[in-house]
Amino acid sequence: MALRAMVVGAGSAGEGHAMALRQAGAEVVAIASRTASVVGALAARLGIPVASTDWRATLRELRPDIVAVATPGDSHAAIIDEALAAGAHLYVDKPFAPTAAEARRLWAATKSAGVRSAYAATSNYQPSALLARALVAEGAIGELLEAEFVSHYHWHERLPHGWPHRLADGGGRLNNNFTHKLAIAESVCGGATLAVAGETRNDLGRAPIVPFPHDFRDWTRALVPEEQARAARWGEVDSDWSYTVLARIGAPGSDPAAAPSVTFRHSCLRKGKHQDYVAFYGRTGTIHVDQAYCQGDVHLWREGEAGFSVVPMRADILASLPPVEAQPHWAPGWDVPARAWNALARDFVADIEGRAHAPYFTLADGLRHQEVIDAVRARSGWSAVPAA
Repeated sequence: MALRAMVVGAGSAGEGHAMALRQAGAEVVAIASRTASVVGALAARLGIPVASTDWRATLRELRPDIVAVATPGDSHAAIIDEALAAGAHLYVDKPFAPTAAEARRLWAATKSAGVRSAYAATSNYQPSALLARALVAEGAIGELLEAEFVSHYHWHERLPHGWPHRLADGGGRLNNNFTHKLAIAESVCGGATLAVAGETRNDLGRAPIVPFPHDFRDWTRALVPEEQARAARWGEVDSDWSYTVLARIGAPGSDPAAAPSVTFRHSCLRKGKHQDYVAFYGRTGTIHVDQAYCQGDVHLWREGEAGFSVVPMRADILASLPPVEAQPHWAPGWDVPARAWNALARDFVADIEGRAHAPYFTLADGLRHQEVIDAVRARSGWSAVPAA
């Protein structure tokens, strides 16, 4: 009998989690969200039998095997607590929780409950990230010494005020951009973050208060016209919109000083001249991957070669990833996160069912990521990252 899953949240992540769990073999029996029209439309489109605006009542009534948490970070704790009380396994989007203290409490409760958990910082499943990992593991650039992640987005100051602008709601670029990059870095480096330092900057200050789109995909396109923005009230913004993070990533328990160093640099308001990229530098060569989350081509240079060459994508890597059931309403590029959600759900469901599976990020990793984020926001210099 198939595992029964319930999804809480009906935005882009809720849709993606529902489709991923279904493709992995689970039966999605319910989806819940605060807005009846939104959750009803999504349930109808995906053929989910129960569309609810009361997730607590639905969870207690249906007692699903899996609860997928696809809401902003401030609501995760309540949903996770109720799901654990019902004995459900957890598929949780990033950030795990708004603070490391809350993440520690929730991870302790998850371990005590003895359930499986998946943490959906999923860009490590990008084909180009998997290719970079394979090249590093094969010694294509010799001993890995350092890596860097550089990106500059152009998200306008007049986007509607909402959860991305509030740290207490799980907003900020560290929670929602850096987590994906850290997942890639740890995957390619083959380790965990051991020590970290950094700083953040709030370049925004405030944003216009107008109706906030339900779906995050719509928010990034919902620029408030100047005249409407002048007439609107403006809300305070306390979340980070730029960050610089220095990390040491290596085998758990190893000496951070001997681990590869990784630099993360991101800002969200001003477009850069050069393409966003990820790079890995070894003792005998360099891997350069186009775009912020390794969505683009992989380039390789090695000592003795005149320049960089494009590394063809390997058929075995593409074959290792589940397919994507594209939807007509998706904007260009939304197959990318969908494929990653599918891959995580495949490994997670296989683990619950006792089948063979690839390693995947759990809420223990989500806790480590939140420890890193809290240390960066504290600006306390180099800090050791505790193990979960």
